[in-house]
This record gives sequence, C-alpha cells and structure tokens, in this order.
Amino acid sequence: KVYEPFDKAFHGRWIVSEKEEFNGVWKHAKSEGHDDYGLLVSEKARRYAIVKELDNVVSLKDGTVVLQYEVRLQEGLECGGAYLKYLRPQEAGWIPKEFSNESPYTIMFGPDKCGGTNKIHFILKHKNPKSGEYIEHHLKFPPSVPSDKLTHVYTAVLKPENELLILVDGEEKKKANFLSDDFEPPLIPAETIPDPDDKKPEYWDETEKIQDPDAKKPDDWEEDAPMEIIDEDAVKPEGWLDDEPEEIDDPEATKPEDWVDEEDGEWEAPKIENPKCEEAPGCGEWKKPMKSNPAYKGKWYAPLIDNPKYKGIWKPRDIPNPNYFKLDKPNFEPIAAIGIEIWTMQDGILFDNIIIASDEKVAESYRKTAWKPKFDAEKEKQKAEEVANAGELKGFQKMVFDLLYKVADIPFLGEHKSKVLDLLEKAEKQPNLIVGAVVSIIIIILTVFLMFIFGGKQQQPAKATGVTKKSDGAAASSSNRQGATEKKEEQNEDASAPRRRARRET
Repeated sequence: KVYEPFDKAFHGRWIVSEKEEFNGVWKHAKSEGHDDYGLLVSEKARRYAIVKELDNVVSLKDGTVVLQYEVRLQEGLECGGAYLKYLRPQEAGWIPKEFSNESPYTIMFGPDKCGGTNKIHFILKHKNPKSGEYIEHHLKFPPSVPSDKLTHVYTAVLKPENELLILVDGEEKKKANFLSDDFEPPLIPAETIPDPDDKKPEYWDETEKIQDPDAKKPDDWEEDAPMEIIDEDAVKPEGWLDDEPEEIDDPEATKPEDWVDEEDGEWEAPKIENPKCEEAPGCGEWKKPMKSNPAYKGKWYAPLIDNPKYKGIWKPRDIPNPNYFKLDKPNFEPIAAIGIEIWTMQDGILFDNIIIASDEKVAESYRKTAWKPKFDAEKEKQKAEEVANAGELKGFQKMVFDLLYKVADIPFLGEHKSKVLDLLEKAEKQPNLIVGAVVSIIIIILTVFLMFIFGGKQQQPAKATGVTKKSDGAAASSSNRQGATEKKEEQNEDASAPRRRARRET
C-alpha cells in the first residue's frame, strides 16, 4: 500500500515543519558504508518534525495491517527518539506545514531511549465512544532498543483477531491483545469507578494500633540509667607497670650537629615504644573498663494494642462508570500521513524503507531484499573490526610486557626484582590481570624509590590503647626498634629536617 525507500531526495514528497521549535536539519544521505540512501537526522540536540501525506487513506479495520521501517543509529542512541507517528486525516485539525507533537495520530511506533526509558513504543490513540475523548493506550512491557549501531528493521503487525505482534529484525519480540490488560490504560474501561463525590467521614479512624491507655510504667523502670557503667569487679592485671610510659625517648638518638637551639628550638629525641612494656600486660595509668549496665532499659513506651475504633482503610464507594463501553474490536482511526516528530541528543539517525502493507509476506520480502544484505554487510564489518581491535590489543599487550621486563632489570629494584618477575609471569598467562599487574609493579617501584630517597625511614606504630598487649603488635614494635637502632643516624636527620627547613626559610 505504502513504500518509501528514499531513493530520491525527499523534498516535495515530505514536508518539513515550519514550527519554530523544530530547527533540526533533515538530509538525504547515504547509510555509512552503503550506496543506499535514507532520511538523516544531521544535528545533535535538536527537535525534528517532518511529515508525508499518503496518496490514499489506510484503514486499519480491514484485515491485517503491517507497519514496518528501518532505523540505523549510526552514532548510537543515548537520549532521543527514533519512532514514527501514523497520523489521522487532516479533518482531525492539523496541516502538514504546522506538523508538531500536538498533531493527532492513531499509532506511534518505534525506538525511544533516554535515562530510565529504553523501549520500542507502541501507543494507540483510541476514541471513547461515550466521552468522545481520545486516550493514549501504551503497550505494557515493550521490547528494548538494540544497543548497537547497525541497521535494524522494526515491524508491528495488527491482526483482525485483535492481536498485535512486535518484531525486531523479523524476530517476534512481543505479542499482545488489544482488548486485554496488555495496554495501560486498557481500551475497555472499568465498569465501575470510585465515586469522585464520596468523602471520608471525619469520624473514620484508619489507625490500626494505638498505645494502651491503661498501661503504666513499672515502678522499677529507670529511664535515666546509662547504657554502660564502670566494671567495679575488674582487677588490674598482675604485672601492670603503672609508672612506665608507653613510649620513651630513643636512648640511642643524638641531636644533629647542625642543630641550634636558639633557632631550631629545643631538640627532642624521637619516640620509641617502651621496651619494658613488651612483656608486661600494659603500661601507664590503669583504669577500670566499662561494661553493659544491667539496669539500663531506655525510654518507656506503652505497648500497642488493637484500636477499638479502627475501621480499616477508607475507600470511596464504587459507582457505575459513565464512560464504560463494550468492545469487540478496536475502533481504529484511519492513517492519512506518516510523520517523524522527535527530540534527540544524537545525530546520525537514518530512517529508511518505510512500509505499510496488508500482507505479512510483503513486509518479509522487503526485510530479505532491502534490509538483510545491509545488515549482514554491517555485521561482517563489525566482526572484522573486532578481530582487528583484538589483534591491536594483543600487540599492545606484547609491547607493555616487553617494557615491563626491561623495567624489572633496573638494578635499584634489588631483592624486589623476583616479585616483579613473578607478577609478569602470572599476567602473561592471564592477560586479564595485566592492569592489576602494572599497578602492582608501579607500587613496588615507587616503594623502592621512596625507600632509596628517604633512607628507608619507617613509620612509627600507633600507640597501644587496649588493656592488654597483642603479641603481633609487640613483634611489630620490636621490628621498628631494630630498624631505628640500625638507622638512627637517618632518623635523627629526618627528625631535624623540618626544623632546619623552617630555619633556612626564615
């Protein structure tokens, strides 16, 4: 019945809306990689509107009707529409040069994606014979939009048995019935509706539970009792060294020769953990620990009981729906024009091969002859690019590994070289670990470099705060003191460095 292949320029056959807000520029352009032309959305972040009047009005009431067209999202689709509108005759109150989102349509069909929206719309505008109002009925749970940049063909088949089929690339994605609950709202209204004039009585109580008015707080309920109290039964561990501090001045540290008290301030030796505390359960002032207060109960509240005045959740009474009607089949409005009215943040959207047919085989033949060869060619090109990219990735990985092996030969890595080589061997066997391996190697190199620059200064361990000492903490302290003894000159130098810098800057 209708076929638009866009083989020739669209001017004269399609009318671009003259409405000011629709400033997007339409172009007659080739699909990328093909000699086949289509109607192109050429600019980003624009509103577009264009319409074509049909030579003959298409009825949707007589047998099967197939709506089909191709779309290629050459730059992808992050936020925008790529759907068609099938418009009612102009007697409905519109003219082509003023085509807009207000123009009355019968069906809206096609991809739409933005934010949480990702679906192939099918919207039917159906007239309520009682109210005369046209209501949009949206297909529930529609298929999602293909996420690639290939040409796809979208098909909607309206069957005389009130059945709707949505196909993508000839594959059925959705089946629905116009007279079932597959649409929101349903085409057939509910027989009854809540009475809009019915109001909830003032005495109506919807509170299911209330606090027991007869309940009283027990006499022994102490609301102000603290959650924790001092454990009066706690006993100081035997051997606790009350007079020993947790940290002492490093007895082996010496004041740097260039330290001047008048300029640098009084020199203080760096701190180390008190060796006398290693074998003892603890040092310093001992305090009794806290424990949970058995008398603590918190704020008292009366228990909840069933509300004797509870009447349930109020609902207005139902009345017969004045707009209810029975329906054996939808009262489809005819199609007199095809329009594209979209807003999109993407360019490169290409429409092609728009068809309205009364035979599913006709639409299938166009899919085989017009769409499938293009799709197959695009698919092959995509596969070739994926293989090439994979090859480039392998080449890049080899280059990275060669560079990392050279890095592993840097003399200053010393004993850490074996760790680097081990990481490289694991990453070569499992290429997906290459990123983690690179990061790990960088960390090792930076660590060695910083140790080389700063003379291996070690961070002082945090002060112990517990009642008892942990064996591994003591071991760490011992290790730190050993390092401090072996590198006391470096530590003294580090301790004096900030003060010397401040003095010289002054």
